Amino acid sequence: MPQYTPPLRDMQFVMHELLHVVDELKQLPAHADIDVDTINAVIEEGGKFAANVLAPINQRGDEQGCVLDKTTHEVKAPDGFKAAYAQYVEGGWPSLSCDPAFGGQGLPHLVNQCMYEMMNSANQAWTMYPGLSHGAYEALHAHGSDAQKTTYLPKLTSGEWTGTMCLTESHCGTDLGLLRTKAEPQPDGTYKLTGNKIFISAGEHDLAANIVHLVLARLPDAPAGSKGISLFVVPKFKVNADGTLGERNTIYCGGLEHKMGIHGNATAQINLDGAVGTLVGEPNKGLAAMFVMMNAARLGVGMQSLGLTEVAYQNAVAYAKDRIQMRSLSGVKNPDQPADTIIVHPDVRKMLLTARAYAEGARALAMWTTLQLDKELASDDEQVRADCADLVALVTPIVKAFFTDNAWIATSHCMQVFGGHGYIREWGMEQFVRDSRINMIYEGTNTIQSLDLLGRKVLGDNGAKLKKFGKLVAQFVEDEGTDEAMQEFVNPLADLGDKVTKLTTEIGMKAFKNPDEVGAAAVDYLRVCGHLVFAYFWARMAKVALAKVDGGDPFYKAKLITARFYFAKLLPETATLIRTARAGSASLMEMDEALF
Repeated sequence: MPQYTPPLRDMQFVMHELLHVVDELKQLPAHADIDVDTINAVIEEGGKFAANVLAPINQRGDEQGCVLDKTTHEVKAPDGFKAAYAQYVEGGWPSLSCDPAFGGQGLPHLVNQCMYEMMNSANQAWTMYPGLSHGAYEALHAHGSDAQKTTYLPKLTSGEWTGTMCLTESHCGTDLGLLRTKAEPQPDGTYKLTGNKIFISAGEHDLAANIVHLVLARLPDAPAGSKGISLFVVPKFKVNADGTLGERNTIYCGGLEHKMGIHGNATAQINLDGAVGTLVGEPNKGLAAMFVMMNAARLGVGMQSLGLTEVAYQNAVAYAKDRIQMRSLSGVKNPDQPADTIIVHPDVRKMLLTARAYAEGARALAMWTTLQLDKELASDDEQVRADCADLVALVTPIVKAFFTDNAWIATSHCMQVFGGHGYIREWGMEQFVRDSRINMIYEGTNTIQSLDLLGRKVLGDNGAKLKKFGKLVAQFVEDEGTDEAMQEFVNPLADLGDKVTKLTTEIGMKAFKNPDEVGAAAVDYLRVCGHLVFAYFWARMAKVALAKVDGGDPFYKAKLITARFYFAKLLPETATLIRTARAGSASLMEMDEALF
């Protein structure tokens, strides 16, 4: 069975040595009392829960899956999942970053993000249950009425109830403007919803007493397309005036999807047959309200892939240090053994270092992004809030798509390290590969994320958001440009920054004449931007490590070596990506459909 050790040392390095998060957070009135010891203590305890409670039931959950009783429409989660959730609630973990007005602890979102990374490493399928709940909490906190907040937020905050988002229908995935679910207004101010949803993660289960579904639907007079979508809160059990649970609502699980991975999470087909719900926000403005939850989910999916990359790396390293096979090409390394451990072989090291570099780079970007989110939500400076909002918007599609692409690469590499054993279920590596594959698909495929980045976030505002991040890169390059020891990191970072600027301009000019140029370049463009962001953070991490490497702590030596590996072996991918992005749409679009 795979093992998991929370990467507390690296988390603390990123928070306290790279980003100095306490100094940043103390400037926010809501977090003026935060301190290093509090953050470290919470994360340490969270790591124990992930490693000791969630990790041991991960493989069992994958093997058992969820079971639907078609008579009652109830779903039983795998053995141990319900007990683990009860322990999670008892420990107060759902409320970490929630509003104290609704029973939350009011800690920074950054702390919650660290918790979710560790839980995803330990058990992604289980973690999706509270993860979806937190997204529902955020959407209702931002757009719910006072009555809805009073009814639902305390229960979502405590974890007594869970939540979902019901978007997808069989004929429409990302193109939500095509959805058909209807909402009929009732004399008492409620609505009756009728329709069918699919692919609803955590859509039905036995972990909590109630499930709060956020459902997109159309009012009778709604305009066509995305401008005619409204958002409704539809509980599994109706809620009485005194907050107790009433009768079963007519929203049911009609089936469970049979999936490649994440078997422990119930991916449900949800049928609404006149289910009673209430409108969230304004009529026909539901997509904007739901985007609060969708954006949180996109960051959350990035955390899923970071978690899988980390745990796959840990297990592959342990195996590579133990498994003996062949002799080193440069001479015997383990003379007391009949063969050398496979970690001596260059390509095994390349696979391990790829996973490590992608995990540690992702952790730095994830924490930085969440810190910007905390500042966006809690700063009393309007300009700070606006700038942070722009930066979060810019990097959200990168966190979702770049992290998940990299996790697919990394988990596959780590399975390869195991050789034939990696293909065998008992080692657990093939589950990490299967689980990671969904992350590139849901919450908007990575192509959708790429179109969002290039089309909306970059070209849509003439590069204003990109320039804000570019200023951070330029300032770092200027500050470190005269340090000889930093040249191996600063020079390629500066070079890539210039190339991204030129590539963006070129694609923008082509797009004026042919919009397909955006679609042809977008996926490669996002990956180039992902490397730009990672190169920025790896250069910053290298700077910290260089200053401390002579102190004797092997942590800094390893960090510096990993930084050098990233710049030498992974960043050069951008040369090919830039070339293919510049190649344009002609070779993609000139073939007639009949010839395919």
